[in-house]
Amino acid sequence: IVMAILTSACPLNPRQKGFTCVLGCSKNLKLPQLLVKHCKREKCELGIVFVDIAKTFDTVSHQHIITGLRQRGVDPHVIHLVSEMYKNITTYID
Repeated sequence: IVMAILTSACPLNPRQKGFTCVLGCSKNLKLPQLLVKHCKREKCELGIVFVDIAKTFDTVSHQHIITGLRQRGVDPHVIHLVSEMYKNITTYID
């Protein structure tokens, strides 16, 4: 339910496949394969750029996320639930 509320308030890019309820990794891999195949067949140039955003979530503050949800008009109860997920969190490596 929370995911549905957040998705309606903050729509995802159609290419976003992580943290969604769809299988999409194969689609994201197939598109570059088809482009390369097409360009080889048609003998045309192709440039592909891959952007690694693996550390993106380390650079966005929790307060910025909460502020963004408020600006998008997300229900205060849902904002409270998200805020609680960020309170007193720790990571232990054993």
